[in-house]
Amino acid sequence: MNDHANTAGSGAGRLDEPPEIVAAVDLGSNSFRMVIARVIGEQVQPIDRLREGVRLAGYLDRNQRLSVEGRRRALEALRRFGQRLREVPDSNLRAVGTNTLRKARNREVFLAEAKRALGHGIEVVSGQEEARLIFLGAAHSLAGGPDKRLVVDIGGGSTEVIVGRGFEPRRAESLYMGCVSWTMAHFPGGRISAKRMKRAETAAQLELRTVKSELRRLGWERCVGASGTIQAIVTILRENGWSDQGITPEGMARLREEILRCDDVEKLDLPGLRRDRARVLPGGLAILSAIFSALRIERMLVSPGAMREGLLYDLLGRMRREDARDRTIQRFVGQYRVDEEQAQRVEQTALYLLGQESVRWSIDPEIGRAFLSWGASLHEIGLAVAHAAHHKHGAYLVQHSDMPGFSYQDQQILSLLIRFHRRKLVAPLFTDALPKRQARLALRLCLLLRLACLLNRSRSSRPLPAVRLRAKGKKLRLLFPAGWLDEHPLTRADLLQEANRLAAVGYRLKIRSSSESSESEADGTAA
Repeated sequence: MNDHANTAGSGAGRLDEPPEIVAAVDLGSNSFRMVIARVIGEQVQPIDRLREGVRLAGYLDRNQRLSVEGRRRALEALRRFGQRLREVPDSNLRAVGTNTLRKARNREVFLAEAKRALGHGIEVVSGQEEARLIFLGAAHSLAGGPDKRLVVDIGGGSTEVIVGRGFEPRRAESLYMGCVSWTMAHFPGGRISAKRMKRAETAAQLELRTVKSELRRLGWERCVGASGTIQAIVTILRENGWSDQGITPEGMARLREEILRCDDVEKLDLPGLRRDRARVLPGGLAILSAIFSALRIERMLVSPGAMREGLLYDLLGRMRREDARDRTIQRFVGQYRVDEEQAQRVEQTALYLLGQESVRWSIDPEIGRAFLSWGASLHEIGLAVAHAAHHKHGAYLVQHSDMPGFSYQDQQILSLLIRFHRRKLVAPLFTDALPKRQARLALRLCLLLRLACLLNRSRSSRPLPAVRLRAKGKKLRLLFPAGWLDEHPLTRADLLQEANRLAAVGYRLKIRSSSESSESEADGTAA
């Protein structure tokens, strides 16, 4: 999750209202790109674009850490983007990092710097989520009906290959090869030769070996390419008269011949080829040639939309209450046969408690409601593995599953909520896994979920009493109606045990009945 996760929306709006402005930022491994668009009905209309050739993948050292120079170049680009995005509210923008930021070991340090530079929080998405967004962007940008499509996107650090119909991917693969990483690995120093090109193509074929049979079995009616490498190759083929209808094997063979006439990328000079693209073209062409061969592609057209457009349409879905994350949660509920009645009871209680304390605890109500709802829905999925330590099993499933719509940060928070919804609470694991602000948010949401689970331990359909919650810093107080705790001694015992558990991590929980003059409590360390 990022600090500005958008979970609910404004609706389509009236026809007499000015169009809403939305924006997407893609921190790719080769280029950083930004698009700003107007929302008009069910469509987004781009009104401004920016691109910065950062080549971030080239600044990962052998220990998978972003270098000082790489961070400097990235932050300078983000500051320029930030000036243009200054008037766009957080709820109307999504900024995501892809392969290089997935790999970078000093990612969290960079993301904190990047947020200050851009003025907005940045998510890091998995390869599967990147593929989904690419397919969504390409599908929305193409005319025609719900035909089955193969979509290919060669980025700087990864390549996404997706087969799907309409707006829904059926099989999505993210492969560890990109135009920057492949050029660096197989054309070191920018030196070109037939031997190096063959080696790069063979290595790409090996990456495709495990997925090509299934992709070919699924089949497609139209093959579409997206993003920089493929758009650059289409432009070169067209301007040199080698193909005027997309990319063909014959056109790529001509381009390959021209590239091999040079012994250095700096000498590449073809009509339609930008200087910054020339530096990574050999790796990109090797990957695309391998894809054509492995998947037996005869022609590839180009889509004007890709990751950024996918982000915009995904954001629009969230604003219109058609959130892909909600669909993912419902799929998990069915897949792991969740007790939905119990999940709903826990959700209602957690949201009720949140509604009383979101302001005092500085919790954005939209973000809080979303994560508590998801956490309540999935808190028992580990029971599908085993009852013993089911909270740990559930956390593992959420952390390591493909969850369309969720970023790495989203999944980390959700995993922590499930892991610590019961039993011992280990607060340091929150700060180990998340930046300080997100760790505090996740811990406070976890406390609310724990109380909701505890109050619904009986799994009874009888409504709970009107419990009042007051929270200030690390002090919480629960006030129950007169006599209710006396009638529910197990709940009282559970709450006292919970007070002891919270005291161990520096929180003080007080339990009080409205008829009592004194409080029943277990003291922890005061805030």
